[in-house]
Amino acid sequence: MVDLIYFSWIRERIGKSGESIETSATTVLELIEELKKKDIRYSEVFSDLGSFRVAINQELADFDASIVEATEIAFFPPMTGG
Repeated sequence: MVDLIYFSWIRERIGKSGESIETSATTVLELIEELKKKDIRYSEVFSDLGSFRVAINQELADFDASIVEATEIAFFPPMTGG
Protein backbone atom coordinates (compact mmCIF):
# COMPACT_ATOMS: atom_id res chain seq x y z
CA MET A 1 0.00 0.00 0.00
CA VAL A 2 1.33 3.43 -0.94
CA ASP A 3 -0.07 6.88 -0.22
CA LEU A 4 -0.37 9.20 -3.21
CA ILE A 5 -0.54 12.95 -2.65
CA TYR A 6 -1.65 15.43 -5.31
CA PHE A 7 -0.87 19.15 -5.16
CA SER A 8 -2.12 22.28 -6.92
CA TRP A 9 -3.72 21.83 -10.36
CA ILE A 10 -3.12 18.07 -10.20
CA ARG A 11 -5.35 17.84 -7.12
CA GLU A 12 -7.96 20.02 -8.80
CA ARG A 13 -8.08 17.98 -12.00
CA ILE A 14 -8.12 14.58 -10.31
CA GLY A 15 -10.66 15.79 -7.77
CA LYS A 16 -8.93 14.71 -4.57
CA SER A 17 -5.86 15.57 -2.54
CA GLY A 18 -4.65 12.01 -2.25
CA GLU A 19 -5.42 8.34 -1.97
CA SER A 20 -3.95 5.06 -0.78
CA ILE A 21 -3.55 2.37 -3.41
CA GLU A 22 -2.13 -1.07 -3.89
CA THR A 23 0.14 -1.29 -6.91
CA SER A 24 2.30 -3.83 -8.68
CA ALA A 25 4.38 -1.01 -10.21
CA THR A 26 8.09 -0.94 -9.42
CA THR A 27 8.89 2.52 -10.83
CA VAL A 28 7.17 5.89 -10.89
CA LEU A 29 6.57 5.55 -14.63
CA GLU A 30 4.88 2.16 -14.18
CA LEU A 31 2.69 3.68 -11.46
CA ILE A 32 1.72 6.54 -13.76
CA GLU A 33 0.75 4.06 -16.46
CA GLU A 34 -1.46 2.20 -13.95
CA LEU A 35 -3.10 5.44 -12.85
CA LYS A 36 -3.75 6.51 -16.43
CA LYS A 37 -5.79 3.32 -16.94
CA LYS A 38 -8.01 4.08 -13.90
CA ASP A 39 -9.87 7.08 -15.26
CA ILE A 40 -9.72 9.73 -17.97
CA ARG A 41 -8.83 12.36 -15.34
CA TYR A 42 -5.57 10.56 -14.52
CA SER A 43 -4.84 10.05 -18.19
CA GLU A 44 -5.21 13.77 -18.84
CA VAL A 45 -3.16 14.86 -15.80
CA PHE A 46 -0.29 12.47 -16.46
CA SER A 47 -0.18 12.80 -20.26
CA ASP A 48 2.76 15.25 -20.22
CA LEU A 49 5.61 14.15 -17.95
CA GLY A 50 7.18 17.59 -18.28
CA SER A 51 4.24 19.29 -16.58
CA PHE A 52 4.80 17.88 -13.08
CA ARG A 53 7.44 16.56 -10.68
CA VAL A 54 7.44 13.64 -8.29
CA ALA A 55 8.78 12.99 -4.80
CA ILE A 56 9.19 9.60 -3.17
CA ASN A 57 9.11 9.62 0.62
CA GLN A 58 9.54 13.42 0.47
CA GLU A 59 12.63 13.36 -1.79
CA LEU A 60 12.61 14.55 -5.39
CA ALA A 61 12.86 11.64 -7.80
CA ASP A 62 13.01 10.82 -11.49
CA PHE A 63 10.28 8.93 -13.29
CA ASP A 64 12.47 5.82 -13.57
CA ALA A 65 13.06 5.74 -9.77
CA SER A 66 12.10 2.63 -7.83
CA ILE A 67 8.97 2.79 -5.69
CA VAL A 68 9.40 -0.67 -4.19
CA GLU A 69 10.13 0.73 -0.70
CA ALA A 70 7.93 3.83 -1.09
CA THR A 71 5.29 4.68 1.48
CA GLU A 72 4.43 8.09 0.00
CA ILE A 73 4.55 9.45 -3.54
CA ALA A 74 3.70 13.08 -4.23
CA PHE A 75 2.91 14.70 -7.57
CA PHE A 76 3.22 18.48 -7.92
CA PRO A 77 3.91 21.24 -10.48
CA PRO A 78 7.51 22.22 -11.15
CA MET A 79 8.81 24.70 -8.60
CA THR A 80 9.73 28.20 -9.70
CA GLY A 81 11.92 30.72 -8.01
CA GLY A 82 12.38 34.39 -8.24
